[in-house]
Amino acid sequence: MEKKQNYSKKREAILEAVRSTDTHPTAEWVYQKLKAGYPDLSLGTVYRNLSAFKEQGVIMSVGVVGGREHYDGNTSPHTHFICSRCGAVLDVPGNFVSKTQVEKTASDCGFKVTSSEVMLRGICAECLKKEKY
Repeated sequence: MEKKQNYSKKREAILEAVRSTDTHPTAEWVYQKLKAGYPDLSLGTVYRNLSAFKEQGVIMSVGVVGGREHYDGNTSPHTHFICSRCGAVLDVPGNFVSKTQVEKTASDCGFKVTSSEVMLRGICAECLKKEKY
């Protein structure tokens, strides 16, 4: 039997914190952002709720960068760029792999693809600017 999640103001605040930023926050970032308004909030509560939201598909994990998992409230298909210098996680506009290409590859290889992601890694524009000086 599936456990039903009860509504709570903390749970809603955690979700809104992730959805309201494009910084691809960590659990620690969410915790620090909400701690003043919810003094009894624990980091464990933030982690548990982020995990539940991820399982429900209302947020997604971008992956672990610098030892910390980053989250994204934008669950529409898009690409991410991760800077190998500063660890910034940025959204990248554009479609790098078409649905047709994914479907053809799946068919050719006998796969059933349920999702696909493109992750770009390198040095961000801010870090490149710092190199020039």
